[in-house]
Amino acid sequence: MSAPKIIIQILITGTQIFGKALLEAARQAAKNAKHRPQGVIGSDVAGVGNATTGSVTDKLTREHRMTLDEAHLILNTKREDGMERILQNYEHLFKANAPPEIPPPMPAPGARGQPGPRHSHYVQSKVVRARERIEAEMNISAEEPPPP
Repeated sequence: MSAPKIIIQILITGTQIFGKALLEAARQAAKNAKHRPQGVIGSDVAGVGNATTGSVTDKLTREHRMTLDEAHLILNTKREDGMERILQNYEHLFKANAPPEIPPPMPAPGARGQPGPRHSHYVQSKVVRARERIEAEMNISAEEPPPP
């Protein structure tokens, strides 16, 4: 056999193998996209799919798209903590993820320096929604009279 013929056969065989692998990967990806196991963390957004009863807490979970536990995790608080502690953590996290008031000066071209702290609008919005969720829960618990 000549060298060009061998090279062409190798390329054709390699392309066929790669094509079959790509097709199988696409099939597996489609299968994984359709499969949604129950009870797996992250199987729905913040457990909102589990909030199906008519209770006030489930209604708040659906409205805020966040469970009370998730809100406490975001703000690094416990359920027993008072509103003062929650607001203190909220203010700290809000400021830490806010854009700087004065943008940092641009480094000289070619200079390597440490990049300054970055802000995150996404994290900041999560912090705000977590505070709103906890406040809504506290408002509801304040409105409900204790059982006799």
